[in-house]
Amino acid sequence: MNKIWQVMPKIKDSFIKKYPEYDQVVLQLLNNRGLTKEEEIKNFLRPEYNKAFNPFLFKDMAFAVDLIIKHIKSKNKIIVYGDYDADGVTASALLFEVLKILKAKINIYIPDRVCEGYGLNKEAIDKITKKKIKLIITVDGGIRNQAEVEYAKSNGLDIIITDHHVPPKEKVNLPDCLIINPLVSADNYPYKSLAGVGVAFKLAKAVISKSKLSAKDKKALEEKILDLVAIGTVADCVSLLAENRILVKKGLEILNQTTRIGLQELIQVAKINQSNSFKANKKLETWNIGFQIGPRLNAAGRMEHANTAFELLITENKKEAAILAKRLNDRNMERQKVTEEIVQEVEKQVDLEDNDKIIIGICPKHEIVWNEGVVGLVAGRISEKYYLPVLIITKTKDGFKGSGRSVSELNLIKAIEDCGELLDKYGGHPAACGFSLTEKNLDKFKEKIKKIAKDRLAKNELRPKIRIESKIKMDDINNNLLEQLEKFRPFGQDNPQPKFMSQNILINDIMTMGVDNQHIKFRFNGFWGLAFGKAEEWGNLRIGDKVDIVYYVEKNEFNGRSEVQLKVVDMRITHNS
Repeated sequence: MNKIWQVMPKIKDSFIKKYPEYDQVVLQLLNNRGLTKEEEIKNFLRPEYNKAFNPFLFKDMAFAVDLIIKHIKSKNKIIVYGDYDADGVTASALLFEVLKILKAKINIYIPDRVCEGYGLNKEAIDKITKKKIKLIITVDGGIRNQAEVEYAKSNGLDIIITDHHVPPKEKVNLPDCLIINPLVSADNYPYKSLAGVGVAFKLAKAVISKSKLSAKDKKALEEKILDLVAIGTVADCVSLLAENRILVKKGLEILNQTTRIGLQELIQVAKINQSNSFKANKKLETWNIGFQIGPRLNAAGRMEHANTAFELLITENKKEAAILAKRLNDRNMERQKVTEEIVQEVEKQVDLEDNDKIIIGICPKHEIVWNEGVVGLVAGRISEKYYLPVLIITKTKDGFKGSGRSVSELNLIKAIEDCGELLDKYGGHPAACGFSLTEKNLDKFKEKIKKIAKDRLAKNELRPKIRIESKIKMDDINNNLLEQLEKFRPFGQDNPQPKFMSQNILINDIMTMGVDNQHIKFRFNGFWGLAFGKAEEWGNLRIGDKVDIVYYVEKNEFNGRSEVQLKVVDMRITHNS
């Protein structure tokens, strides 16, 4: 499918004159991210950890801290009620670790994805009550569990909800308990895009600040857990601007010198950065989290139980860490295989001739039940291929569960919410959702969500888009440009690695690479441009052709030498009018 190249509007001369101390490419990138005020620019280019917001700006934070301290002092049992994805697992490990150090009688409960599903459930509350727990603290969930919170309270439990998901529309539908969620309308916390682990960190930071630890120990404990904040935040694909940028940048520093045995073993067994020694690794970046660490932590909850990932993060035993890391790595390979099998099954159901604006794949009635732990990944793969919103629905013992991924043109959680009367449970974000429903509502739901998608996408041209930061000339590419781009790390959601476009570029040389010659690289005006997995697609190009290209500018380090190279994202023959 041909992609739409969208070049961001060129910055105005007045903006350049306002900030003469900055390179024009830097200004263009800042403007593209909506950063035009002096304070915003300074904070982005120099994200300082001490400028993160005070956790007590949350409306209920002081009350939550007092309640936790009260239960610690009373030697009451406390349980952290987590979630099974990487965000929820890192949030669980973070809060568990801090409260344990602060002498709390702490335990953990992560629901089973298949048997229990997302969020609080009454059966789990019954188990917790029998263990004489007095306080539940949720992480990365609970904001839509009003009935379950009432049930917990009726059993004599105190409860604190920490979450970052979209709350119910009406205040009357919120759980009646202490809530720490920046998206709750009554809360004035300045930053609204924290991940679940970010919210949990704010609670942990607030509790640490009120502890009897020395100032030095408070600082050490707070910084120690920032590796988990970085992992969970990046893995959950939330915005990496503003406060999240501060937390992830500092968290990456901690991650790159982590003493956390489980992470060290996971990095080794997964051969991240292809090093035999943890200390000899290149610096871990957001890419390593998003594509290597995060998926392996997620694989636990998708293929078995998230407790494996949790135990890896908190273990202090090297032998146990090695066993757990290998198990996660194995589960991740299994996850990849199962995902591919389901993708192939869904492909058989795709019929683009029906003109629907949403693809709905449903597990065939008489076949093996699709693993609900990977249906979201399948939805993402199908959505990326066809550039349409996708829902993948599988059978359960009680009915059906689904997971969805969307394109930027459709707010998926709003569309799902508008079908709420047909669903048992639902939640998520504009780009992703999860839901459950009974068989009797399945056809009605399909009909309604198809109509919603058709109506809301009627005027949109649905083709994948490449957001290009700026048109530049090959002569503009040098080490200075590379140095300027380094200021924009860490890259992630809302701050992607910059893509540039150059036009009418002569191909000086062509080489194929890889075991099966599946990769191809081109020589452009003195720079090599690498295109991974594109040898077949672009194999018809010849030396002497002129092309327009979209690419990243990167550093290639090899045998002690360093040079600028391009990573080609898209390319087409130049058509001069």
